[in-house]
Formats: sequence, C-alpha cells, structure tokens
Amino acid sequence: MPGRDITRQRSKWAFKVLLLTFVIWLGAQVPAQSSPPPQPDQSKPSSQAAPPAATATTKAQEDQQQEDQQRENQQQDSQQNKSDNGVFVFRKDVDEVVLHATVVDDKQHIVTDLDRNAFTVFEDGKPQSIISFHHQDIPVAMGIVIDNSGSMREKRNKVNQAALNLVRSSNPQDEVFVVNFNDEYYLDQDFTNDLLKLKEALEKIDARGGTALYEAIVASADHLKKNARLDKKVLFVVTDGEDNASRESLEQAVKQLQDENGPSVYAIGILGDEEHPKRAKRALEIIAQRTGGMAFFPKTLDEVDEISKTVAHDIRNQYLIGYKPTNARANGGFRQIRVDAKAKGHNKLTVRTKSGYYAGAQPAASGSK
Repeated sequence: MPGRDITRQRSKWAFKVLLLTFVIWLGAQVPAQSSPPPQPDQSKPSSQAAPPAATATTKAQEDQQQEDQQRENQQQDSQQNKSDNGVFVFRKDVDEVVLHATVVDDKQHIVTDLDRNAFTVFEDGKPQSIISFHHQDIPVAMGIVIDNSGSMREKRNKVNQAALNLVRSSNPQDEVFVVNFNDEYYLDQDFTNDLLKLKEALEKIDARGGTALYEAIVASADHLKKNARLDKKVLFVVTDGEDNASRESLEQAVKQLQDENGPSVYAIGILGDEEHPKRAKRALEIIAQRTGGMAFFPKTLDEVDEISKTVAHDIRNQYLIGYKPTNARANGGFRQIRVDAKAKGHNKLTVRTKSGYYAGAQPAASGSK
C-alpha cells in the first residue's frame, strides 16, 4: 500500500502561508492612505467606558433590592401573627407560655375592650411579665368529639346540626376534625374546613356500646398536639353519660389535657336520663374548668344549638396573653396559673383560662390507643 503523501500537504500549507502574508501586507497599506480617525468627543463617555458604568448601576440596584427584601422579611418575621400558604400561624418565642383567656363581668357578659395593662398573670402565685398581647379573632384548630353510644341514637340529629352551626360561626381559616366514639373512638374526618365533609363524618352514626369519654378526649387532644398547624386549640365535646369504658381515670385524662399546648375543652352534657348525673356533671366541669373551657348542661335537646353559638362567641372573643415564666421550664413539674383583670368602668371581672400546665416532660399517657 502506498505511503501517505505528506509532501503535497506541506506544499499546500506553504502556499496558504504566502497568500496570508500578502493579505496582511495589503491591509497595512490601506490605513496609510485613508484620512486620520476623528478625535473622540471628550464631553461624552466613550463606548468602552459605558459597559462598566451600566454594570455598576445594575449591581447597585440589585444590592438595594436585596436590602429592601431583607428589611421586609425582618419586618414580617417580627410580627407574631402571620399567614403561611394562606394558613394563619401564631409566632411565639420558644420560652413563651401562651394563654387564651375569656373575660366576663359580674353579669356574665363577655368583656372585649381591655388592654394589656388590665391583666396580671400569676404562675405559682408569682407575678409574671406579659411579653405579648392580642385581642383578635384568631383561627382555631378544633376537634368535634361526639358520643356515639347507644343512648345517643335519638339525639344525634340535633347534636350534629349544632356542631355544624358551630363551624359555620367560626373563622374561615379554622381547621376542624371529627371524632365519633362509643367504647372505641374513630377519626371519621381529619382537619378540614369543608362543611360537606364534616357533615358526612357526623352522620356516620353507629350508636351502640359504652362511653369511653376520657380516652376519646385524650386521643383527640393528642391529635391536635401532633398535627394541628394552628396554635389555638379547642375540643367541642358532646355526651349524654358518664364514662364507663375508658382504661384511664378522670385525673389521668386531665393530666394529659394540661399539656402546655393543650386544648380548651367546651363540653355539653345531655344528662337527663343519666344514671349518675351528678358524677357525670362533675367530670365534665373539672375537664372544662382546668383547660379554660366551659361545661353546659341543657335541660332539653333544643338548647344544644343555642349553646353551640355561645361557644363560638366565646372562642372568637378571647384575649391572647403571652409571658416568659420566671421559673425555668427545665425544672419541670406542674405550674398553677391565675390571671386577674381590673379596669375602670368595670366592676368585678373574672378571667377564664387554663388553671395550669406541666412544664418540661409531660406525663405519660395511660391506656391511650
């Protein structure tokens, strides 16, 4: 096979070099015959200087925009009330204890015109410094917990309607779930503000069995603690009897509810035919009082709907009071809370809020599922 002819390639390369040399020489002769170039106008910046100036201006604008954005973010983060993805979230200091408090006068009318200076907070008898204060309609995470035992069969329609009216009277940003219980408890609808879904969950009536009231309340409170995106938490409980199926006692249940971020419990006891009405009534009163809620005992079913409106009004007109405990939370234990209110133009004022909370490690659940 003939070898590769590199001589021809070299000859072609030499010709190309000669041609390129001639072109360069010819180009060098043209400027010598042409007129001298015009002098640059000293009154205007040269075209070469323009890009750096433009770049510097753009960078300054970007820096200013970044500073403005940082300032806006800091202002937003400093606000304690903020909406994330359309959901209201209350921002609080990690060491802050937050109370949701209702104030009533001597005629049991809700008082809504007080300022921060009207309140004094005591923890274990020692006054605390209030570091945050709000009075506005704060959205709430709420569990509707309805007795589904056999004795409730004929009562559920009116109870369900009252529960739905409670939701209708609520803030549009509220999030609500439904638990039906007898000797077991069932999460029939998780957090939503869809009335149709809530209605369908309330209509899942299987009225039979006993009344595991304490277990249902504790499980619902635990669901609020672990899954609610909103800081304010409420349980709306309706039952017609005494607990006869829970594996934990009333006191054990109350301890679970008195978690630092535990819910306020509003309870309706329809106890007309209850075998032990006084004992059942006392249990609901204790649960409501220690969590800052209210207990109601209607004489007839027709009163339940009106009570639900009272509950909605109470929830919507609470004060939010935050303080940093003088006793470090790491010390643990139960902390007793009392809030006093005094203001000109008002006689005796009563503040309803939770009676205390467990700081640090929480008491272990007993018998919860």
